[in-house]
Order: sequence, then structure tokens, then C-alpha cells
Amino acid sequence: MKDNTKSKDQDKEFRTVGVIGRFKPLHTGGALMLETICEKAEHVIIGIGSCNKYNLRNPFTARESREMIDIYLSPKHSHYSFLYIPDFAHNPKYKNGQRWVSEVLKKYGSLDAFISGDEYVRKLLKEHYKVISPGDLIPREKWLMLRGTMVRVEIAKGGNDWKLYVPKAVSVYLEKNNLVYRFRQEFGLETLSMLETCDDYYLPEGSEKEKLHTQEV
Repeated sequence: MKDNTKSKDQDKEFRTVGVIGRFKPLHTGGALMLETICEKAEHVIIGIGSCNKYNLRNPFTARESREMIDIYLSPKHSHYSFLYIPDFAHNPKYKNGQRWVSEVLKKYGSLDAFISGDEYVRKLLKEHYKVISPGDLIPREKWLMLRGTMVRVEIAKGGNDWKLYVPKAVSVYLEKNNLVYRFRQEFGLETLSMLETCDDYYLPEGSEKEKLHTQEV
């Protein structure tokens, strides 16, 4: 008797998809993006960007970002893997981003699509991959306009409002590992002082500003 039941993989839109983010920390918008991609692809390669940096914009290590993602995704999905992608643009001879592009192509290899909401990343990779914005995969009624900066600002303020912006599993992870305390001790004051010169931290950044961030040490 012929089995006409389709497997879950046969229902997927893509076979292998790549995505990259810093996930500092993983917020509910990033969590929704990753879960949506996992639902649509047979295999998802998750790149932890800026893995070689620990600074104001990257106050959690690449390992910690990976653990946040894993603690959120693993109860529901298993068909994903991780890569660590460093920044190179702080070295003047690599500031055009092409060294980073070479690293991405070498590590990800062939893909059906690359998912990124980062305007600069899309600009660098559009000649090499079919680059899709997360907004094209997520139904509009589910869109969440969040940035990691928003979460970090709320953590720096010292209250608990930041928990509204991250999955429950992530908030438990951050507190259990004393990462909230560490962030406030190391980057809290610097994060709050940033607000004096930047009142649009909740808005998406343009390609040029994102490019400048890649050049930070």
C-alpha cells in the first residue's frame, strides 16, 4: 500500500538556509525570526556575528549568545547548527567588508537563501546569495520591532522591564549566570550615557551606520 503522507521535510520551503546575528541578547524578535526560519527550512545554519568582540555593543560572548539561542530553540527544533563569524573591518585593510564576505562564503557554502534584516549584510551578500528579509517570512501581524540596544538599555536602567523583551528561557539564563549583574557592572553606565547623544536607539540603523559599527574594536 502506497504511503501518501508527506514528511515534515517535504513541506519545507527551503533545504538549507543561513542566517546571522549578534544576539546580544536574544530578544523576542530574534527568537520569532529563528523559529520561523526553522519552520520553513530543513536545516538552518545560525551564524553568531562579531564573535571576536566583547564591547558595548557586544557585551555577551559568542558562546553565551549560542547558549541563549539553544536554550530557546532546542525544546522545539533540532535541525539547526552554529557557526562563529568574526568581524574584520576594524583592520583598515578590510574595512570594505570583502574579507568578511569571504569568510561567510567559506563557512556557509551553498545555500538556498540567506536571511538577514541587516541592510549592510544584505548589501554585501546580495551578489552571492538569495538574500531574504525576515519580514518577508514572518506574517505582518506578528512583526516585532525590537533591537538588542533596546534590551540593553532597559537592563542598564536597573529595573526588570527588560524581561518583557526576551523569551522567558533567556531571562532565566541571564539571571542564573549572573550576566545581568555583569553587564550592569561593565557596561551599564556607558550604555546609559549613550542616551545623551542618541535618542533614536529604538530605530533600525541604516547601512552606513551598521558599516561603521563593524569597524569598532
